[in-house]
Amino acid sequence: MKLFNKLATVTVALSVLACGSDPLEFQAYETSASGNNWSSVEASASAPSLSLKLNPSETFQTITGFGGAFTESSSYLINQLSAENRQKIIDAYFGEDGAAYSLTRAHINSSDFSLGNYAYVEDGDESLETFSIEEDMDDVIPFIKDAMTTSQEGFKILASPWSAPPWMKDNNDWKGGKLLPKYYDTWAQYFSKYIDAYKEEGIDIWGITVENEPLGNDSNWESMHYTAKELAEFVEKHLGPSMDANGHGDKIILGYDQNRDEELDHFTEAQWANEKRSEYFDGTAVHWYASTFKYYPELLQMAHNRAPDKYLIQSEACVDAEVPVWQDDAWYWSKEATDWGWTWAPEELKPDHPKYVPVYRYARDIIGCLNNWVDGWIDWNMVLDRKGGPNWASNWCIAPVIVDPENDEVYFTPLYNVMKHFSKHIRPGAKRIGFDLSDDSIMATATQNEDGKITVVLLNMNEESTSVAIELEGKTVNIPLSAKAIQTVVI
Repeated sequence: MKLFNKLATVTVALSVLACGSDPLEFQAYETSASGNNWSSVEASASAPSLSLKLNPSETFQTITGFGGAFTESSSYLINQLSAENRQKIIDAYFGEDGAAYSLTRAHINSSDFSLGNYAYVEDGDESLETFSIEEDMDDVIPFIKDAMTTSQEGFKILASPWSAPPWMKDNNDWKGGKLLPKYYDTWAQYFSKYIDAYKEEGIDIWGITVENEPLGNDSNWESMHYTAKELAEFVEKHLGPSMDANGHGDKIILGYDQNRDEELDHFTEAQWANEKRSEYFDGTAVHWYASTFKYYPELLQMAHNRAPDKYLIQSEACVDAEVPVWQDDAWYWSKEATDWGWTWAPEELKPDHPKYVPVYRYARDIIGCLNNWVDGWIDWNMVLDRKGGPNWASNWCIAPVIVDPENDEVYFTPLYNVMKHFSKHIRPGAKRIGFDLSDDSIMATATQNEDGKITVVLLNMNEESTSVAIELEGKTVNIPLSAKAIQTVVI
């Protein structure tokens, strides 16, 4: 058994620097292109280059959580590893010494990151009497249960369908097509069947999205199409009432669940068009694939302002259309990755899809989302193999953890630490708080947990190191920040 593990075991030093009688206590952790991997950082005595003044009295959204998805592909892969390596991955994602994920995702029926197409009922079973989650029993459910055992605080599960069974659709195909109106109520009932079946296994489903990517994916893998009006009316007249009737009125229902682009405007407008819809919709889910580097602050603010008391959750993101680079941290810090739009986007949209730095894409996007009202951020697959699968549609992607089952090897890419920089110390129930940053040469966000601890995440994408004087209630600490680095400061 071999283990290529980029997790560094660090003894954290408690550093203090105060401008008053009481010291300002903090812990800081850094991951950098120069080789820091969640390494502890101590205060600097030199003059700071930047200043960041925290304002805890100015509060914004409440944080729901951070995490990744229990895809069948990820679940299958960790079951191919030794017991030691399987548990190491679960500990890394859900353990208190790891990323402590708090918000996760699962797929209802198959997705492209499944071993093949499957539904939970037999063809033509309109009464859903044959409903069974047997397909999930070998891999997905054991992964979730072991994660539940490992997690001390627990985590939420958001479940999404990619498609109804083909016989319910107008094209009788997994790819594309629309739900036939005569099956609206049957499909609505399907969600409750799923929730009940998982409950029987001791797994609580926190919420659902109505449809993963309702605008489709050019029929490359499972999908089912809705217009904004169709999806909103399905929830208002079928899914919402069905959930209530089946005792699931407390479950979260999120709409849209596709890219942050102009369609977000159309779907949120339809969601909140009348009081009944507003009662059933608990918020909106978004993806990041519309651009490699834009996070669309105006659209996120629009979505928030239309429903300021509702959830706004990034439900999926990954380095897409790439085969993982194996055991080479430098690649994840280099401007070499390309996404689907590099080759497929129409000419007018190609500027939104240049080559990019994977670490920066993750960190910049999460910070940008948090600073524009997003309250939860979910990565896609937790584990993939060296090919970027398994994926029945050959839709290869990258995950924070890459494995080689044949040789029982595990590679924690730098993307794992990026997720940890947010998930470990920004806990559910935290409030994003205000701050003043002296200039925009770095990016930052700040939150305050319910226990009073403040978490600041800093991103330096520059070739030069810097230092940041963080001020809170008249006390200041000066913290060095390496070039090409992400840092978490807990106060």
